[in-house]
Amino acid sequence: MLLLCSASFGAMICFYLLLSVVPQYATSIGATGIGAGLATGALMLSTVALELATPRLVARFGYRITLAAGLALIGAPALALPLAHTMPAILAISLVRGAGLAIIVVVGGSLVASIVPPDRRGEGLGLYGFIVNVPAVFGLPAGVWLAAHAGYPTVFVIAGMAGLAGLLAVPGLPALASSDDVPVGVLAGLLTPALARPAVVFSATAMAAGVIVTFLPLAAIHASGNVIALALFLQAAASTLTRWWAGHLGDKHGATALLIPGLLSATAGMLALIYIASTPAIMIGMVLFGIGFGVTQNATLTLMFDRVSSSGYDAVSAVWNVGYDAGLGLGAVMFGLVSSRTGYPIAFALLGAFMLAMLGPALYDRGRTTSPR
Repeated sequence: MLLLCSASFGAMICFYLLLSVVPQYATSIGATGIGAGLATGALMLSTVALELATPRLVARFGYRITLAAGLALIGAPALALPLAHTMPAILAISLVRGAGLAIIVVVGGSLVASIVPPDRRGEGLGLYGFIVNVPAVFGLPAGVWLAAHAGYPTVFVIAGMAGLAGLLAVPGLPALASSDDVPVGVLAGLLTPALARPAVVFSATAMAAGVIVTFLPLAAIHASGNVIALALFLQAAASTLTRWWAGHLGDKHGATALLIPGLLSATAGMLALIYIASTPAIMIGMVLFGIGFGVTQNATLTLMFDRVSSSGYDAVSAVWNVGYDAGLGLGAVMFGLVSSRTGYPIAFALLGAFMLAMLGPALYDRGRTTSPR
């Protein structure tokens, strides 16, 4: 577990240090805002695509080789960014790094479920979630600060080396899954109701997270940059801490008991943004949403792992991460279309209503058995 957390921590530092820096670098070489957006879009496109394929890679090559490939794909291309002076080069590097990210997040979740005893699975997933979320809290501002004070090449090298450093931990990890059963495919996982219900509920909160990171600075035009930075920090910190805390509670009381409170907290946070002109409402909303988002992350992933044998861990990890990444992107796109016609307060209200509607599948799921078979 320590080795896995070390490898994933380095990979997430590599990812978050460059998440905002690469678009900035693209504009520094003459790209437009569209080009900057394409850099992030290419990264997430290949991430979602490879998340669907990673379970097959694990079945074919095992955990060690697959994870080593993911670490190399996210780290090594970062070292080539100082030589990328055109948008095609930047986009190509982003596509490769997205493939590496996909492998790391899917293999990481599956390995945690394999390593940690079932009666402490929530705690293990919470700890792992805490470790991989910490770079999100500090990596984004650190990357921008380093680029401004030390230059882009310095950030690229630091990020690349952080990703590649995780390779040192790979030899100590399990080579293969512990089950002799036939692996569960991703499509089968998506079509299994007991897995699809929590995944859909979680995707709704992921959509809201995508809206927050994309549109909060635009919607709160009255607020200073310091207010927005603090609000985003509070949201990320609350999410990171409660994802860990929820794991302990879930092991004691069951992950099912946490899903609805988590969803309600996240919904309340989103509805608070109806009053986007109020700084206290923004702060309270970000804390409430962060708490709910952290809880739903842990609760849904724990539930899904509990409902399959070890042969389905790779598929569960892939389905959950696709819901996360696709939700982030889809939420931002859909909210942009709606808010351009309704304005931000109404758009936040509609998103909150959509999240509240997820109580339906959450309540239905609570009344069902824990086995999908």
